Order: sequence, then structure tokens, then C-alpha cells
Amino acid sequence: MADAPRHNLPAEPNRFVGRERDIGDLCAMFDETRAVTLCGVGGIGKTRLALRVAHRLLDDFADGVWAVELAKISRPELVVQEIAEVFGLESERGRDLTDAVVTRLAGSSCLVLLDNCEHLVEATAHAAAALLAGCPGVRVLATSREALRIPGELIWHVPPLDLPGSDPSAAESVQLFLNRARAAGTQLGEESLPDVARLCRALDGLPLALELAAARTRMLSPGQIADRIDDRFALLTSGDRTAPARQRTLAAAVEWSHDLLSEAEKTLLRRLSVLAGGFDLDLVERVCAEPPLSESRMVTLLGALVDKSLVICDEDRGRFRLLDTIRQFAAERLADSDEERMVRDLHLRVLCKLQERAFDAEFLTPGVTWRERLAAHTGSRDRLADQRAALEWALRSGNITMGLRLCMRSSGLLSLGGSAAEVVGWVERLLRQDLSLVVPEQIGLAKGYLAYGLLSRDDLDSGLAAAREGLAGMAGDPFVLATAHTVAGGALLRMGRGDEATVHIDSALAVARENGDRFNEAGALIEASIYSLQRGRQREAQRGAEDAYAVANAHGHPWILAMAASHLGLAAETRGDLESAAEHYDAAISWLRELGNRGDLAQNLARSGRVCAQLGDLPAARERLAEALAMARECGLRQAMNRCLVSLATLARAEGDLESAVLASSAVATLRESMGQRTGSVKVDELLSAARAKLGEGRTTSLWSRGRSRPPYEVATQVLEGRRPEPATGPLQVGPVRGSLLTAREQEIAGMLTRGLSNKAIAEELVISPATVARHIANIMDKLGYTSRAQIAVWAADHGVPSA
Repeated sequence: MADAPRHNLPAEPNRFVGRERDIGDLCAMFDETRAVTLCGVGGIGKTRLALRVAHRLLDDFADGVWAVELAKISRPELVVQEIAEVFGLESERGRDLTDAVVTRLAGSSCLVLLDNCEHLVEATAHAAAALLAGCPGVRVLATSREALRIPGELIWHVPPLDLPGSDPSAAESVQLFLNRARAAGTQLGEESLPDVARLCRALDGLPLALELAAARTRMLSPGQIADRIDDRFALLTSGDRTAPARQRTLAAAVEWSHDLLSEAEKTLLRRLSVLAGGFDLDLVERVCAEPPLSESRMVTLLGALVDKSLVICDEDRGRFRLLDTIRQFAAERLADSDEERMVRDLHLRVLCKLQERAFDAEFLTPGVTWRERLAAHTGSRDRLADQRAALEWALRSGNITMGLRLCMRSSGLLSLGGSAAEVVGWVERLLRQDLSLVVPEQIGLAKGYLAYGLLSRDDLDSGLAAAREGLAGMAGDPFVLATAHTVAGGALLRMGRGDEATVHIDSALAVARENGDRFNEAGALIEASIYSLQRGRQREAQRGAEDAYAVANAHGHPWILAMAASHLGLAAETRGDLESAAEHYDAAISWLRELGNRGDLAQNLARSGRVCAQLGDLPAARERLAEALAMARECGLRQAMNRCLVSLATLARAEGDLESAVLASSAVATLRESMGQRTGSVKVDELLSAARAKLGEGRTTSLWSRGRSRPPYEVATQVLEGRRPEPATGPLQVGPVRGSLLTAREQEIAGMLTRGLSNKAIAEELVISPATVARHIANIMDKLGYTSRAQIAVWAADHGVPSA
């Protein structure tokens, strides 16, 4: 298995010039200081210096160096979310995300680089302070135009580059200018040094200003540039006299660069500011080619902005981006113009159309290969920054209809790529707005879409409620209708309400088949097969799994293929065909790796590890479970952690470690209760019977209580590392072991089965419906691992469960 990456630092776009002394001093400071903030005006080189320091410190932190880019977000509450996403954590309802991040990093030795904090300085300060307080091995390096003002912070004011002295060629500012001029295609000789030195002094050694000036050497000499920059500085002396001199200098440099553009270039630059992420020519043509600009001029105008260093392009010139300082400058010009609403409305409409086209290719269009569907999904993920900007504008402008429309077709926001929290947040924010102009059918569809996100993050009750609310008012979109029914069915199955689930599953199948929707048809068939497994009908479950895989294969989406393959593996594992189960899980793992879905990948790695343990390949089992556990922790999803614990219990039993198996199974029980989940595949009663026989009632009870009281990850780590539970050192006051995990009603019904009563007779005696009795009996079978009423009756008699 390849080593996990130890950083996410971007490659430097060009040669780093100067600041060697600063880098050495900053690196040394982390021996004694836990928080350093690089302060200075925009364009002074804070980010480049921070990245160079971070690269230099890579070997000093066992758990790596991780950059969190905050410039792309605009709301304070997203600061912690952005940090969480870097470390693979996802938000859950009812759980404080800051606490989750602190828990994740509590034992880590790493450097966290918080870049571009100034617009969110208060929220960033709170997040950084929490990290430092709760994570002793974490160090924070921040860049901001102002200090965070947190305890223990060392503030480093980033100076300009060294200005020319007696030997101009030795000055850092001159070296930078010459290097960037050379990159622009201009070779400057020694005769230019006096003018270059004058220019560097005029620009106060500010890196961004020097780079902008160097880009002009294709058409102007250094002397001509210096003459014009001096003039521009004079024009700014009547501005804000309280602003720092360097800030005015940078503003002059950017303003000067802007004023040298043609009117058409200025128009394109300010329109480009609405493009929040990287962009390609196609997106520029769609969003920016409105009068007085035309689509035919976009290539020339964009090329001109690239040549002038106002737009950055990648090596193959296929993707472009704006520097943040330039974007902010251009956005201010757009806001001052009379075209901001037009451009932002167009951006929102274009994003909707692009996402709808991608959604069709990913899910709806027949005959598309899985590679093409994956490409459509990847494209949606690549446009995430633009989708976020468009959704912010929808909220700001009150265009809720278009905002919901974009959410409904944004697979990049869904958990298929590994995250469910974001789409939930956007839809909830949109639905809190004035909905008087939104048609009820669209509100219903949005709630159906919301339900999928809620279920994906293990919020069963809320997901079921949202699905039902959506179904009550939904019309016009059969794909979302089928999805909502499948979500409701899946939630009910996990909650142990199989009879209710089948109503939704049957409805999902009917809608999907009527509309040729193979994606949702496969999903509904998987849920139907799960219900068959819960009822002990293995042949029926196997046929359902095979049908689901055939339909998924005909559709071709890698996620639904992975889900179908995973369920084929579960069906094979249930009937004892472990070799086939291993093959199916491996197929699912391959697709999920390519898709980048860590939550589902963790669950399938755990299942694969469980099969390896049952086959006796304990090293392979431990390796896969280690990867699954690390991924489950990074995702922060409880269901993924649940799967890991289930499989670790199996591994412990295979190694003859009943104590660890009891500990893990107890943690599983607690985790499932926290999710409202009533079903599972662990035969807990059989395990506890074996534990009581070997370990004794007292030790078994102690282990069970300990597993329920400790954090799931802590229990999982102990079992994975093979550390056996230590014996209790004193008297332990605990309640009885709930060996069967049965509710009081389920125990009551189990006892009544010893009397040979039918469902109808039990229903009459308890004053409930026969269907409810049947549901309880199915739950009992699942929890005890039995397949007949007779087995339940024997179990109840053996355990002294009252029969009346």
C-alpha cells in the first residue's frame, strides 16, 4: 500500500527569489512558538513566503503540513468547514465541527497553514485558538493583512524585498524583476540596471507590483515603466491618508496596470471576477461574451490579459485563474459598473445549464459509458467554486428558484464524491428564504434532494422526514421522485421498519422503470435485496443483488456499480461464499477509489477486511481495516466507523480474542443507537454466549460496559492494534448486558413465541397490528442472526425471557 501523502502544498508556479534569511528565521521560530502570523499588505508575498516555509518544514512534522486556502470562502461559518475538508472531515447534525477537527488532530504532529485570513479574521482566530488549545502537537502558520490576536501568537511583518544599494544586481527586488522579465521574453542587459533599480525603489520592493511591471517589458523599457509608475503614485496622494504607504503603492500598481488595458480588456477583466475558481475558455465565452464584447473576441482578449500577468494560465494553457488581489480589484470595478447584476445573473444561468448538461450525461442519458459518466461527475466537481459563487448570488439576489435549480443538478455537491454536508447546507439556506415566488413542486423536489444528503450523513430521522415532505408536494421530476422514495425506503430499513420500507421501494421501482431510469432502478433493487437479507431469505436476496448489478451495469455510473457490487459481496458473504464476496468487494473498492468517495470506500474496505479475516488471511484483514479506519475517521461519518467496528469484532474473534470482540461489538451497539439504526449483521448474542462461557459473566459485563462508554475510534484503534483490554482494577457498577440488543417490546414478543402464538394472536394480546408484530420479529431475527421463529423461541427459553 502506497504511503499516504503528507502534505497538500501546491507546486510553486515559478522560481522563488530572495528571502532566505526570513525563511531560516521563521523555520527556527517553530521550535519555540506554536503560532506565527505573516502580516502585510496584499501583494507583499505572504503566501509565497508561507508556502516556502511550509515546504522547508515538511520533515519536522510526522503528520505533515496542510494548507487551508480561505480566500475562496466568504462566510465566517465556512472557516472551520474548510479546515475540516482539508482533513477529510464532514459535518454532522448535532455535532460541533470545531470539536470534530480538534478530536481529529488531538494526537497529531502537523503544521496547519491558514492562508488569506484577513476577510474572516475573527472566525479564523477562534478556529486557530481551538486547534492550539486542544492539539498540543499542532502548529499554526497564518497569512493575513492583520494579526489574529490569539494567545501565544508571534506576529511577523513581512518586509518588502531588499532594495538596490551599491550593487543593484545583488538586491532581491532587482533579481525578481529580472527573473520575471526574462519569463515574459525580455532579456535585459547591464545597461538597464540603473532604470531597473529606480523602478524597484519606486515600487518599494513589493513583489506583485514588480511582477506586474516586469510583464510590461515586452512593450516598454524599464525606464519608461518607472516614469509612468511615478506619475500614478502622484495621483494617489489625495486618497486615504490614513492608509499605510505600501497599501497605497500596491493600489497604484494595480490601478496602473488596469489603466493600461483597452476598454474591451477592462470589461473582460471585471467580468472575469465572477468566475470563482479556475476556468476554461468555454466558460469565459458563455459568461463574458455579452455586448459590447463578442464571443469571437474572447481568445484575443483573454490572451492579452494572460500576457499582462492579470490572468494566470496552466502549462497546457487549457485552464486559467485570477490572482486573488486582481479578482478583488476587478470585482470592485464590476460592482461600480452598471452590469454587475447582468453578469452575475448570466453566470448563475450558465452554471445551471452546464450542471444540467453534466447531470444528464452522468445519470439520465442512456448508452453513456462509465468513463463518460465519471468525466461528467469530475467536471461538476471541478466547477464547485463557481457553483458556490452562483448560489451565493442566488441568495443575495433573491433568485431562489434558480438557486434550487442549480442545487438539484449539482452532483458535485453530493456524497457520490464523498461529501453530503454541503448540499444539505445550501438547500436548507435556500428553503429558509422567501419562497412565495417558488412553485410548490420545486420545493417538494428540493426536499427530496435534501433527504438524500441527510441520509448520506447518517441523519435517518431527518432524512426520512424530508423525503416524506418532499413526496407530499413533489411533481415534474421522476428522477428525484424515485430518489426520494429510495431514500425513504433505505432510512426505514436501517430503522428496522421493513414493511413500511417496501412501500417506498416498490414506488421507486415503478417510477424508475416507467421512465427508463436505470440508476434509481438499481438503487431500489439493492434496497429490496437488503430487505430480503434482513428477513433471512438468502436466495431471494441473491437474485435481487444480481438483478441490481445487471441494471447498474447497463447504466454505467461508477457509484451505482460500486454499490451493486458491494451488495453482491454482502449477499455472497451471508451465504458463506467468501471467495466471491472478496471479488465483489474488490470491484467496488476499485470504482470508489476512482470516484474519490471516501465514506463508501471505507465501508467496503471494512467489509473486505472482514472477509479476509474469515478466510484466515489475518495480515490482509488488518491492512485493509487499518486503511478503512483511517478513512472513516477522516470522513467523520458514523456508518463508516460502524462498519469498521463490525469487521474488527470479526477479526478479533478470528484471532481468538473474545475480549476485544465484545469491546468492539459494544461500541457498535452504542453507535447504532446514536444513529437510530435498529438493524445490523453482528450476531451479538452468539458472541456474548461464547464470552460468558469462556470469560465469565462479570468480565463480559465489564467489557460490554467499557465499550459503550468509550469513543468508537478509541475502541477501534485498540482492537486494530491488538491491545487486549486490561482487567478491571476495582469494583465496576454496571447494568446487565443487553446481549440481544432487543428492545423491551422485542423481548416481550420473543417470550410470547415460546408459547407458539401466531402473529395475529400476539397482536391481539398486545393490542397492536399483525404487521407491527411481523416487523418486530424480523428485527429480532436480524439482531440475533436467526432465520426462524423457532430459533427465537429456543433463545428466549434459554435466557429466561418471560412468556407473558
